[in-house]
Amino acid sequence: MNRTQIPSIDTDQMREVDRLMIESYEISLLQMMENAGRNLAEQALRMLDKEAKGKKSVLVLCGAGNNGGGGMVAARHLHNRGANVEVKLIAKEEKLKNIPRKQWEILQNMNIEIGAGNLADFDLIVDAMIGYGIVGDPRPPASEWINRANSSDVDILSLDAPSGLDTSSGMVGDPCIRATATLTLALPKTGLMAEGVHDLVGKLYVADISVPPELYNRLSIGIPPDIFSEDSIIQIA
Repeated sequence: MNRTQIPSIDTDQMREVDRLMIESYEISLLQMMENAGRNLAEQALRMLDKEAKGKKSVLVLCGAGNNGGGGMVAARHLHNRGANVEVKLIAKEEKLKNIPRKQWEILQNMNIEIGAGNLADFDLIVDAMIGYGIVGDPRPPASEWINRANSSDVDILSLDAPSGLDTSSGMVGDPCIRATATLTLALPKTGLMAEGVHDLVGKLYVADISVPPELYNRLSIGIPPDIFSEDSIIQIA
């Protein structure tokens, strides 16, 4: 599979992909979130050399939206695979959307550690604070946690995009996560490929969330037929 043939899409196209997944193919947001979070956990373990059990500590920073829900799913999978996981919700619980709220309740039922100790004590920080819906600069408390994560000198794995980066234009918010790696979903976003953002995006991976090829055909988005034939996560930059 020629990775140079993988197209990028902008934020509006990704919204349309999400809409068609739900309305035309009846692939629910819950299913997509599960796929995203499972792949995020797998990428985290790869960054930790798959030696998480009893050795590695991961902090997952979650927003109140669907990006945060994906982070919560990842926290569950990391916990189940033996990692020491803590989750920090960087918003008030009443701000949680419906599906992320279900994920949050699961974590509480599992007694996964809620909170955040000294960030420098973690082996990896997972950034699941802000997804592709950002408008303008991040605001508190997200902005405060972005600055804390950036100052920690700990490797950061961002879900879909570094929090603070516009996924269409590549415009960099103030502040913006400086990721060691970014796991984007379905297809790369145009903003992740923009000039001057590589140091914020880090190594760029794309993960399968089970988008049918027929859906891309409907949107006239040409993709290689074997894009995920070797793995559900592929590195493209």
